[in-house]
Amino acid sequence: MEHTLPSRDALKAQAKRLRADLAAQGTPISHAQALETLAHQWGARDWNTLSARLGNDAPTGFAPGMAVSGRYLGHHFTGQVKAARMMAQGHWQLTLRFDRPVDVVTSAHFSNFRQQVNCTVDANGASPRKTSDGQSQMVIDMG
Repeated sequence: MEHTLPSRDALKAQAKRLRADLAAQGTPISHAQALETLAHQWGARDWNTLSARLGNDAPTGFAPGMAVSGRYLGHHFTGQVKAARMMAQGHWQLTLRFDRPVDVVTSAHFSNFRQQVNCTVDANGASPRKTSDGQSQMVIDMG
């Protein structure tokens, strides 16, 4: 199974988080060591090999740490991809963490705020699941 590589920026952000986590546990490593570790996790011999695979074009898809914006149940949001998994037929299973909670209830009598959601979207960022009015539950801006 072939995985779509995250962007170079997403990989570097991952390396920064790895470095910070290890330092907090008493095992400091250099940024270069963190990049090498990530390269091995992605099946590359070293960071240079992985970096060459990325090429100059930004890959399509989603990666942890990626900033996103769009509409969830008709409400505008900004947030971050917490987890991403590529599925069959170009779909992505995502966990998104919103910068500000989104009210998922349309009733004027009560509210139910969500700050984190799991969703499935296609390569265009739209969920196959629809609301009662036929709109995609999740629409992520892709441009």
